[in-house]
Amino acid sequence: QVELAETGGGSVQAGGSLNLSCVASGSIFGGDVMAWYRQAPGKARDDELVARIDSTDRTYYAESVEGRFTISRDNGKNSVHLRMNLLRPEDTAVYYCNAGSRWRSNLPGPHWGQGTQVTVSS
Repeated sequence: QVELAETGGGSVQAGGSLNLSCVASGSIFGGDVMAWYRQAPGKARDDELVARIDSTDRTYYAESVEGRFTISRDNGKNSVHLRMNLLRPEDTAVYYCNAGSRWRSNLPGPHWGQGTQVTVSS
């Protein structure tokens, strides 16, 4: 049984910063990629990939967050983090940690966190 425990999130004014963290417990099935997705109202959970990172620290960012968000991971602690700077109202969403996908795949991995709300006010 794999559990992804997310912490962080909350409410902030535009231009502010937030940190999200996700710690995985148990054996992750599939690939070595850990990622953050976000779900805006009316959208599906896996509609928007925010950032992803593999075990060699290779990273990918959605164009909408490039230069503002930073993803990192600690392989020894099986954790992934998302530093979010210069937040905008359009970043408002529920953010989900995801694990187990492969770098060459466009699909999310099989493991999801419970989600954490990020609200950015103008």
